Amino acid sequence: MPPPVVKNIKDLIFWQYAKIIAESAGFGKKNYGFIMKKFRQLQQGEIFWNEIREYVKEKERRDECIFCGIKTDLTIDHLLPRCFNGPNDEKNVIWVCKKCNSSKGSKRLYEFWTEKKGLEGAKYEVPRIAEGKYLKLVYEVLKEKGLLNLNASKIGELFCPKCSIKKICVKEDSEGKLSPLCLDGILTLCFLKEI
Repeated sequence: MPPPVVKNIKDLIFWQYAKIIAESAGFGKKNYGFIMKKFRQLQQGEIFWNEIREYVKEKERRDECIFCGIKTDLTIDHLLPRCFNGPNDEKNVIWVCKKCNSSKGSKRLYEFWTEKKGLEGAKYEVPRIAEGKYLKLVYEVLKEKGLLNLNASKIGELFCPKCSIKKICVKEDSEGKLSPLCLDGILTLCFLKEI
C-alpha cells in the first residue's frame, strides 16, 4: 500500500504521479526520497499538471507500442475502455500493438497491470506515458465529481460494494485500502453514472 502520507484519492494520484516524475528523471519508481519531494511539490502546487502533460506529450511515440515497444500493427487503445464509457480523447487513448490491445481487452489500466504483474506491477511497472495520461483523466473527473478527498474508509463504505474489480482487490489483499485499483473502480463508476 502507499505510505502513510497518502491519505486520500488526491494524494494517491499525486503519489503515483511523483513516481512517474522520478522515473522520468532517471531515479526509478522506488526512490522514496525523490518521490516524496515531488509528491510534496504536487500537493503544495509547486508543480503543475500542465507542465508535466507537455513532457508526456513530447515523449509519446505514435510509431511504437507503449506497452511492449513493437513498431508494427499499431492501433489505438482506450485506457478506460469504451465499454465503461471511457472517453475518446487524448487523455484516454494510447498507441499499442494489436497483440497488447487484444491482451488488455476490456480491462482498465491498473486492472490490466495487476492481472499481468500483480499489484506491485500496477504500482511500479505501468509505462509512464499511459499512466500519466490516465492519472490526468482520473484527476479531472474525480475533481469535477468532488471525490478527490475521499479516504480509504469512505471508499470502502461507498464504492467497494459497487466496484466491478472487487474480486481482484480481494485476491491482492487490498480491499478497503487505497491502491491504484481504487482509481480504476471509482473512475468506472463515474463514467457509468453510478455515482
